[in-house]
Amino acid sequence: MTKAQLETLIRNDILSKVTTLLATDLDTDVLTISASEIVVPVLDAEGNEKWACVKVSIPRGTRNGEGGYDPYDGYAAAEEYRLEQEEKAAKKAAADEKKRAKMAADERKREEARKKKEAEARAE
Repeated sequence: MTKAQLETLIRNDILSKVTTLLATDLDTDVLTISASEIVVPVLDAEGNEKWACVKVSIPRGTRNGEGGYDPYDGYAAAEEYRLEQEEKAAKKAAADEKKRAKMAADERKREEARKKKEAEARAE
């Protein structure tokens, strides 16, 4: 068998298992829309119908410049994603802290201005 045929067998097996799982768990139709995609009707929190789409792919990896591929490493991809999420969270925390500090400084300035205005009003 060719690599493509082997990958197709794996993809079809995974899709079959996911289809069975979703059909059983959600008790709804699971529709095939392509050789590698299925969709499931779902309801949002307000009862509106939406569609969840599940796509299964078998990544080959990156081209190595020698006419082949360096194998895909799912563990490395997961670690890279985890690190990216940690970096985003750290940036967001820093931005939130900067925003809180600015808001506190602005509040202090407003309070000082209010006190100054009250003192001026009493002096008159």
